[in-house]
Amino acid sequence: MQNIAKTEKSGWTALTAINIAKFFTIIILIGFALVFGIKDVRQAIYLCLHVGYCIWWLLEQWLFPPRKKLFSEPVGFPAFIFAFVFIGAFYALPGYFAFINPNPLSITEVLIALPLYIFGTLINTAADIQKLTAKELGQQLVSDNIWRFSRNINYFGDLMRYSSFSVIAGSIWAYILPIVIAIQYLPRILQKEKSMSTKYSEYAEYQKNSARLIPFIW
Repeated sequence: MQNIAKTEKSGWTALTAINIAKFFTIIILIGFALVFGIKDVRQAIYLCLHVGYCIWWLLEQWLFPPRKKLFSEPVGFPAFIFAFVFIGAFYALPGYFAFINPNPLSITEVLIALPLYIFGTLINTAADIQKLTAKELGQQLVSDNIWRFSRNINYFGDLMRYSSFSVIAGSIWAYILPIVIAIQYLPRILQKEKSMSTKYSEYAEYQKNSARLIPFIW
């Protein structure tokens, strides 16, 4: 109980930790640009996409204030440091491989990465905004519109976006990031399935008519 009280008094929430981590990612990526230089379109596009996403993350909370409710739980100092290192530094890993990659960016990589980034961002944002709006209007289980395709459609969009960074990086090692994020999401998805089944009687029907993560596949 004492630890919880200290955490609440500190004013640190998961959102605060993530915001600072995203800002740290921006600093790291700009640092890569200064140290390694921008020698090809690969580095320029990567910088625009990843830094642009981090800036959008921060702007989104100002444009849509209810967004702040998604990560409002208080966190202690260890969790704050973990978020800072994991989300701030580790998430910049594909950027490192993009900046040390001496090969020119291919047309194929562009044709794969840009749709992944654009649609991933649109899917993730649309899913979050729909759910927040529905909850504010008193809707209990959100299972229509974009959520009818997948019970974790926001995670699917997020994975698409991070996969686009790996494609632009042009290194197999860059795919460590989306793989780790997917592994991190799986326990959350399984826990959510269990809790939602208990909470909503209509959830079983929703499960029959939607995918768990990847629309029409799984």
